[in-house]
Amino acid sequence: MSFLAPLAFWFALALPVVVVFYLLKRKRQVRLISSTLLWQKFLAETQANAPFQKLRNNWLMLLQLLLLALAVFALARPFFLGKARSSELRVVILDASASMQATDVPPSRFEQARAGALKLVDALKPGERMMVLLAGGSTVVKQSPTTDKATLRRALEGCEPTDSPTRLADALKTAAAFTFEKRGEAEEAVAEIHLFSDGAVPDLAEFENKALPLVYHKVGARSENVGITALDARPHPDDPRQRAIYTSVASFASNGLTTEVELLFEGRVLDARSITLEPGQSAPQVFTAPQPGNGVFTIRLNARDDLAADNEASVFSLLPQPVKVLLVTRGNRFLEKALRAVPNLSLATATGSTDAADGFDFVILDGVTPAVWPAANVLAFRVTATNWFDGVGRVEGPALVDWRTSHPLLRHAPFDNVAVKESGFVKAPSWAVSLLEAPQGSLLVAGELGRQRIVWVGFDVLDSNWPLRVSFPIFIANAAEWLNPASARNAQLLIKAGSPFRLPLPAPVTKAEVQLPDGKTRALETDPNATELVFGDTAKRGVYRLTAGTNTTTFCVNLLDAAESNLQPRDELSLGKYTRITASTAKPANTELWRWLAIAVLAVLLFEWWWYHRRTA
Repeated sequence: MSFLAPLAFWFALALPVVVVFYLLKRKRQVRLISSTLLWQKFLAETQANAPFQKLRNNWLMLLQLLLLALAVFALARPFFLGKARSSELRVVILDASASMQATDVPPSRFEQARAGALKLVDALKPGERMMVLLAGGSTVVKQSPTTDKATLRRALEGCEPTDSPTRLADALKTAAAFTFEKRGEAEEAVAEIHLFSDGAVPDLAEFENKALPLVYHKVGARSENVGITALDARPHPDDPRQRAIYTSVASFASNGLTTEVELLFEGRVLDARSITLEPGQSAPQVFTAPQPGNGVFTIRLNARDDLAADNEASVFSLLPQPVKVLLVTRGNRFLEKALRAVPNLSLATATGSTDAADGFDFVILDGVTPAVWPAANVLAFRVTATNWFDGVGRVEGPALVDWRTSHPLLRHAPFDNVAVKESGFVKAPSWAVSLLEAPQGSLLVAGELGRQRIVWVGFDVLDSNWPLRVSFPIFIANAAEWLNPASARNAQLLIKAGSPFRLPLPAPVTKAEVQLPDGKTRALETDPNATELVFGDTAKRGVYRLTAGTNTTTFCVNLLDAAESNLQPRDELSLGKYTRITASTAKPANTELWRWLAIAVLAVLLFEWWWYHRRTA
């Protein structure tokens, strides 16, 4: 029990004053009273002359002391600290992302979150309902609203963490659908959402004005972790017989640490090196290794940290094949020379027809509009007669105001000091992204339309000084790699945990199965009319092998997420710019008792009134 106004206890000094008054002998005074029942002995004792008398049992004094004590307690405002409860429904969201596997709290963050949710189940009152959502790579309703505690416990005990990044938006949307109901003209919250998480969540600005009745239960204590945040395998730029494996290792520990980074191919160690990382530091690493055949390269960290899910990452690497390119042009020596400088590229040229485009990996159209559009990937310079865009405008001397160097096409290829005489411009369609911007619109866009990769450049390179800049041959090399179907297949074989794997089917299949990282095999349902096979159960990191018909495809699932590797628990969640949800294990509610004390005082007064009327009746 606690008190909101403890200074009121000073009024308790009046209690001995009441007793002193009953010890004193006073002279008789004439007073009109309602009853003499409690005053008879007192009238007899006032006949004595001594100033003090012996204290005797006196019901009047006891009643006065009781009334005064109750009044003092009421003024002190006593209360009990309890927990606020939802009166209708509690929606429990368990964060099942990779960071919840951290062992900074025993046995793990996920197990502590589950224990907290089980306590909420035990605290359910009769008639209260609860539902359970598991937020991993996708949101799973583990239990619909119910009052059965045994069913809720089984649902929670059946939850398991995943190796995927945190995706809470879908879980909160699902919870909000059960949380609000329309009452009259407005929506009113009829439930509470209890989120058990470490707070490593993406931006939740879409919920800023939703007024979610969210209770955030924070789990986790520290961030002592080092993880792999990037991985890629590419042909070696100087030796096509070797592969270059690019990776990045980041430290999220509070102190500097040293770890060993190993490169493996099909489980065999090829190289190892020791690196030292300071807190918050990221260290890019490049390994080169021969590749005798198609296989899996793995990067492994030998670090003792709080999270194991990001200490290993794999990529399936296909042997590089010569890329066949058809250049349709009326003459462009700069473009031809840049293409011939690309390693492992076989170039053929044509002047104005793409009828023989079959058999090429991608086609380059240099100011030529073909009679028959090729089905292969396309790089088009100054081609306007196309249905790719709503319309193409013209501008002279456009100012190049922005370009996206984060895209693979413009990697190390900026447009500084590039001047263009004349160019077409478009509004980037929904299937593409704008890579080069002028005030009038986009001068360069790239995207994928119906499984065909398209790069459109609005100007003729000969009407600019771009071929004289080093960024031009770099752009052509980037485009050759991005448009190469083999590169696209390689990108499809490396996915993040929780993302679906999609396999195009050149022909219908009647049987398909997947071998999981733990060695178990799972059969898949197939549709004879399907042109694509989708496998969505990629919650665990590792190497998967999908067999469809007589063909086997190997793909790798990894975490590769710096936000998940940063294990520092968040003290609050950000719902937009102004809304913050502070972490709390319980919602405190002060249950004050002064009203009950006031009722007790009234009861004592009523008792005296009843006793008087009973004696005088």
